[in-house]
Amino acid sequence: MTEDPEHRLKRLKMRSMRRGIKEMDIILSSYADTRLPHLTVDQLDLYDALLSENDHDLYQWVTGQQQAPEPYPDLITDISAHMENGRVMQSR
Repeated sequence: MTEDPEHRLKRLKMRSMRRGIKEMDIILSSYADTRLPHLTVDQLDLYDALLSENDHDLYQWVTGQQQAPEPYPDLITDISAHMENGRVMQSR
């Protein structure tokens, strides 16, 4: 069964807000609010997979402490740019 696009965005936004650590809640919920509506289906698939990754790993990737593994580098770069441009704090 195919997921309705609107339902998918809501589900991904909710998963972005309900992380294991508060920092990732803030970073990913801001990113989801701003960017998810503009992503392609393939990009949403990748973001959906990213949400299954460990929060501590995600935080290290987003903050540049470790390099993100394939297939995530471009997505992590976009999330990091979103965070560095101050959009995280502006949307809260």
